[in-house]
Amino acid sequence: MLTEDLNYKLPPQLIAQSPAERRDHSRLLLFHRSTQTISHHHFHELPRLLPPNLSIFRNDVSVLKARIFGKRPTGGQVECLLLRPDSPSETTWQCLLKPGGKTAKNGTFGIENEYSAEVLKSLPSGEYIVRFDLPKDTDPTALAQRIGALPLPPYVRRPANQEDEKRYQTVYADREKCSAVAAPTAGLHFTPESLNTLKKDGHSIYDLTLSVGLGTFRPVETKRIEDHAMHAEKYVLPPATKSVLRDPSKKKLAIGTTCVRAIEHYLQTDDLELFKSTEAESNLFICPPYHFRGINHLLTNFHLPGSTLMCLVGSFLNPNKSNGISLLKKIYHEAIRENYRFFSFGDAMLII
Repeated sequence: MLTEDLNYKLPPQLIAQSPAERRDHSRLLLFHRSTQTISHHHFHELPRLLPPNLSIFRNDVSVLKARIFGKRPTGGQVECLLLRPDSPSETTWQCLLKPGGKTAKNGTFGIENEYSAEVLKSLPSGEYIVRFDLPKDTDPTALAQRIGALPLPPYVRRPANQEDEKRYQTVYADREKCSAVAAPTAGLHFTPESLNTLKKDGHSIYDLTLSVGLGTFRPVETKRIEDHAMHAEKYVLPPATKSVLRDPSKKKLAIGTTCVRAIEHYLQTDDLELFKSTEAESNLFICPPYHFRGINHLLTNFHLPGSTLMCLVGSFLNPNKSNGISLLKKIYHEAIRENYRFFSFGDAMLII
C-alpha cells in the first residue's frame, strides 16, 4: 500500500486550536460497521449509543510538562523536549532540541542555578542524547514539572496556557504516571459524570498505562506504508486489566488508539501470568489487513493525514481486509462536510 493513500484535504479552519467549552459538548460521529452507516451526535450522548455490558479500557497516563527552555553558552535560546529516559540513572534522556545543530555543536545548555545539560550524542532519527545535572531536582521529570511547559502538538498554533494544564489531561489521568509527551486525546471528552453514568449503566472500566511518544505525530515517510518503522512506547497492564483482556466472553471498547496499541501487543505475547502486572514496550504497527485480538469497539479522534493512526483506525473499520483506509477517508470526507473539528482538541468518532 502506498503512503500517499493516507493523504486527504483538510480545511485549516477545521484544525481545533482549543477544546470545546465543555469536554462532553464535543461532537461524536458514530459509524456502524455492520450497516456501514454514519450518524451524528454529541459526546454526552455516548452512554445511550454503546452496546450493553462493555469492558472499557482507558489510558491513565498523564502528560509531562516536557518542554524545557534554556540557553547555550553563546546566549542563544534552546528549546528541549524530553522524550524518554536513556539510562537506568534517569539523568540521561532522549530529547528533541531546537535548534538542534547549533546546540549539539556548542555541547551544553541550561539555566543558571536551575540545571545544566550536556549533549552526548546525535541520533540518526534527529533526536539527541542529553545528560542533565540537576542541583534542585531528583531527575529531569521533576525539573520539567517544576519549570517546564506542556508540549501541545505542532498543529496547535499557540503557546500552552494555564487552562491547557487541565484540558490537555484526561479527568482520570494519574499524576503519578507522568510519562507522556502527548495526551491520549480520545479520553479528553470524558467528564466525571459521564464516567459515573457508564458505570451505573453496567459497564466496567479498566486502566492501563501507555507512555505516548513523539511518534504519535510523526508521519509515515516511506513510500510504502509497510516499510515504516514504528516507534516504541512503554506500557503497563495491571492484573485486573490483563484478566479481562484474556476473557473472550467480554465485549471490549478501547478509548483511543493508545489503548489499542498496548492491548494488541500484549495479546500477541505468551504472557499468561494474570496475577502480576506486565511492563513491556510496543512497536506494533497496525495497518490493513489486520486481525484484532482484543477490541470489539473503538472510540477515537480524527487523525492527521499521513499518520500511522489512520492506518490503525482504517484497519479497525474493516478487520482482515485491505480497504479500510479508503473507507476511513470516506468517513472523514463526511466529517469535513459536516464541519467536525479535527485532531487533539477536536471531536470524536465511535466505531461499533
